[in-house]
Amino acid sequence: MDELRIGLEGIAVAETKISCIDGETGRLIYRGELVEDAIKDRAFEDIAYLLWNGTYPTKEQSENFKKTLANHRNLPDYVKAVIKNLPSDLDAMSVLRTAVSALHVQGSSWPPTQEQAIEILAKAPVIIAFYYHNRQGQKEIPPDPSLGHVENYLYMLTGKKPELSHLRALETYLMLAADHDMNASTFTARVVTSTQADIVSAIVAAIGALKGPLHGGAPSEVENMLDEIGNEANAEAWIRAQLDKGERIMGFGHRVYKTYDPRAVALKAIVKQFSADNAMFKLSLAVEEKAIELLNEYKPGRKLFTNLEFWAAGVLRTINIPKDLYTPTFSIGRIAGWSAQILEQAEHNRIIRPGSVYVGKKPSK
Repeated sequence: MDELRIGLEGIAVAETKISCIDGETGRLIYRGELVEDAIKDRAFEDIAYLLWNGTYPTKEQSENFKKTLANHRNLPDYVKAVIKNLPSDLDAMSVLRTAVSALHVQGSSWPPTQEQAIEILAKAPVIIAFYYHNRQGQKEIPPDPSLGHVENYLYMLTGKKPELSHLRALETYLMLAADHDMNASTFTARVVTSTQADIVSAIVAAIGALKGPLHGGAPSEVENMLDEIGNEANAEAWIRAQLDKGERIMGFGHRVYKTYDPRAVALKAIVKQFSADNAMFKLSLAVEEKAIELLNEYKPGRKLFTNLEFWAAGVLRTINIPKDLYTPTFSIGRIAGWSAQILEQAEHNRIIRPGSVYVGKKPSK
């Protein structure tokens, strides 16, 4: 009989050189480097290149990679038509999932290639921005090939080049979110890839997994929580009331990390640089301090600390990303990681086929 591990907890299903979590010490590693070091003075494209190739690009490789991504941003008219004809009340993640599924990338042949991954990574922000303007009855803002991946996304949403502080904050968030070991959406992408399905199918499946509220969507829930708390003086009473009811405190705790999420440390440092006088930031600091104190009081030994999503809420709100675009925006970064995992799975492929423990009725004979 197969050993039962609900949720596959504690089960390794692949070998990887891409990323690794040390939950006990609070470390996330990208290709042999601590994530906070890997992203230092880097652009998002450099991190995507690192995850895909195992090394940082040279200056020439970086320029060529950025140019190649920019050259693949244009969205085909038929994909725009798909988006326009979807129900008006369809949520942004469903639109992203559907539009990506319609992409025809380099023949979608097996095995998947970096060229295919580049097309999906380049077009995802354009899909989100096109959807956003179409929903509001506005004209689309075409991509600007002179801008980087993250800067162009913000430009397409607003029609203006973003402030440097806003760009750096979002770029940091997306680099930190680019890959995270064998999470639910990454596992989904690798399972689909293991069947020798095309890369579009694997990415669409990963988007579907991220759409689930237990995996994606946490920053918007954190923002709702902060809005309900309202001010620093109300933090303790609100948090105690939630804990007394047995409710979760959003943005705290992680299934893997048993200490402070290193991504939250790095993002908090960036937020501090540009939001020192921001009311949301000040409230976040007060809530973080009080929540950790009370979680330790109510759940001693559980080691519940701040995670990435808590500080992501402050970043996304401060740079005025619409709340329903929070999870799609996260996807812009995570597609880089999914693609790296898909390429690695294909390189040493074996179909992923776990067993199960049958607990149903047995035949009489």
